[in-house]
This record gives sequence, structure tokens and C-alpha cells, in this order.
Amino acid sequence: MTQHVFVGFGFGPIQSGLFAKEAFQSGNFRRIVVAEIDQQLVDAVRASHGTYYVNVATANGVETLKIDNVELLDPTDPDDNAQLRAALAQATEIATSLPSVDFYSAGGAGSIAAALAEAFRSHRAKGTIVYAAENNNHAAEILRQAVHSQLGAPLPSRVQFLNTVIGKMSRVVTDPDEIAARNLTPIVPGLARAFLVEEFNKILVTRTAIPDFAPGIRVFIEKDDLLPFEEAKLYGHNAIHALLGFLGTLKGYASMTELQSDAALMRIARDAFLDESGGALVKRHADLNDALFTEAGYRHYAEDLLERMTNPHLADMTARAGRDALRKLGATDRIFGTMSLALEYEIEPKNMALGALAGVAMLLHGPDEYALPEELRCPSWQRVDRDSLGRLLRWVWKDHEPRASEELIRHTWQAGKSLADLACP
Repeated sequence: MTQHVFVGFGFGPIQSGLFAKEAFQSGNFRRIVVAEIDQQLVDAVRASHGTYYVNVATANGVETLKIDNVELLDPTDPDDNAQLRAALAQATEIATSLPSVDFYSAGGAGSIAAALAEAFRSHRAKGTIVYAAENNNHAAEILRQAVHSQLGAPLPSRVQFLNTVIGKMSRVVTDPDEIAARNLTPIVPGLARAFLVEEFNKILVTRTAIPDFAPGIRVFIEKDDLLPFEEAKLYGHNAIHALLGFLGTLKGYASMTELQSDAALMRIARDAFLDESGGALVKRHADLNDALFTEAGYRHYAEDLLERMTNPHLADMTARAGRDALRKLGATDRIFGTMSLALEYEIEPKNMALGALAGVAMLLHGPDEYALPEELRCPSWQRVDRDSLGRLLRWVWKDHEPRASEELIRHTWQAGKSLADLACP
């Protein structure tokens, strides 16, 4: 093994089934350390002597991987926190895999940004790259700024923050009956939780620019400009996944796999992917001369993802794909961001609008969950008039109302009859 040291934040399926897994399988790391505040999970992996298991969904079934020599530390424990900070000072690769970029600065002096700043004050590694794996097109820049603010001084020149495009779908299975029925291997023996990730492994990252430094994880695909590919992830992969989750939930489907047999629904998803998302992105990034941003390349990307999203061995749930509707209906997020992009290139986003209205239905079905104001609540999406829809969406968008808000509201409203026909054929 080389002298690489890996430190991760958050021990979810992406950290465990991608970053820590690749660090272990590379053979290039003398230490793999992950910070995790779930004490039950930390204790379980420790009792297993640093060994855990990941289930990998392939096109033909599920395989199990055994990962060894991983140290889980609870940063809320003083002794663990001291060990974590010592590891960070030596780390050559760090990966944050958290629910959102909001967690970077949460906790003030006890935040992740503060811990990184402290580590970089006594930076001893030949070079350190920090993978920001949160689902935000500017996660690396946000994390870098948060660390810089805590540091109060210039960052070391041999530290680089990298954006990532992680198109790898995953889930944590917590239902003991599902774990048993699908013969999944728990994270560790005796723990009623299992990591399930898909086989897909074409992970894109910002190109490393530290002189004379080679990452220990060498399977990632480096790009000089990651933003176009982040847009394909957000306005393609994420947008259609949410659309399928919203529409599937509205139609009463429990699993994403069930959607395969609904030709009308899959046609909407395919048309939204190819004509609206793809039609706009291929035009926007044609000058890159990258295979993805060609008609044939984007079609392959879309067809591959539609098959993977409904893979019976991943067994994703529509409720999971459609959860957090308030965030996903944000002004620049996957649904209305894609619709705005389509409108920019004079493409009518009629299929994405169906997903938007189905997302509105999710909001109305969970008024307490989303803290909807009383005046915006309605027992059914079918009883919302155009003015009420406009008020609801402007509440969702808050101070970030899109430039084309009137057009977005109009297209979403006009999707009503088609959505009613789809939901109640």
C-alpha cells in the first residue's frame, strides 16, 4: 500500500458503496476513515472489526462485496473527534457525502468546514483533494468558501476541491422482510440495514491540478469543465427520476420497476428526456464536441438511464424517487430548471409540465410535511385553479422566481387534462 489516507464524511450508500469501496479496492490507501454520527452504525462496524458489506445491483441480479479495514469515527465523541482530526491532517483524499451542502457549515465551530480548516492549518500531506459529492452543481465552490471562511487565511496551494457527477443510484434497505426476501447481505451481521447500490461506475470529477500528485482512487473520469455534465445529471437524470417518482406515486405504483409495464407513462418520460432535456442540452453544449451532447449520444444516455431507473434488482421505490417535492420543485432545480432550459431553446416542455403538476399533487397530499400555508392548501390537485397554482408555485420559489415564471405556470396548468387522463385512464 502507498501512503494515501482517505477520510469521508457520512457513511451512507454512496460513501460506502463508492468512495470507501474504491479506496479499499485500489490498494493505494493505508487508512480509510469515515466520520458518522449514527452511533449504532459506528458500533456495528467496529464490532465487525472494520468489515462491512455492500449489495450491488447488476442487470442480472445482486452481488455482494466485502469491504475491510474501514475505521468509523463518531465526531460527537471527544476521543473519536481527536482521531478524526489527526486523520484529516494527513488525508490525501477527502469525500463529503451528505444530505445537502447546508451541512458543510452546520454546527459552527463543530462543523465539517471548521474541521477541514483546522486540518489545513497543519497540512502535512503532499497534496489533498476534496470530493464534494452533494447534489449541487457548485458543491465544491460552496465547500471551499465555507472552509476558507473558517480558516481566515488562504487555503494551502496543494489542496483542491473537486466537483463530482455521481450518476450511481443507491438506497438503504431497512425493511427486514425485504432484506430477507431479496437475500440481501446486511451492512454487518445482525444489523437490520443493507446498502444497495447499482453497478454503474462512470463517475465524473473535476480534473486534479496539483503538481506531482496522483489520486489514490484512479477509476474516476476527469473533466476540465464539469458543469455541462452536471447539467446533464440535474436536467436529465435527476429530472426524469423525479418525474417518474411523482407520476408513479400519483398512479399508485409502489416500485419503479412497475413503471416498465406502463407504456404511456414511460413514453412521457422518454419524450421529456430526449426532446425537452436532450433537445436543449445538445444545443447548449454542441461546441464541446463531446459524444454525450450529440443526438445519438444523448439518446444512449437516456435509454440506459431509463432501464437502470426501473431495474428490478435495484428495486427503487416511487416514494423515494418522488420524496422532498418542495426542493425538487425549486426554481432552478430538476423540474422547473429543465422546463426553463427547454423554453430558452424554444422547446415546449409539455412532458416535464406533467411531472411538475404531479409534484404539485405531492405537495398538496402532504400539506403538514411541507408546511403549506393554510390559504394554499387544497384537498386535490384537480381542484386547484390557475390563480391558486400560480400562488402556490410562487410560494415554492420564494425569492428566486424564475424569469419565465408566467410561462412555467401556464405550461403546468395546461398539463391538467393530460395528467387527469394519465392518472385515471
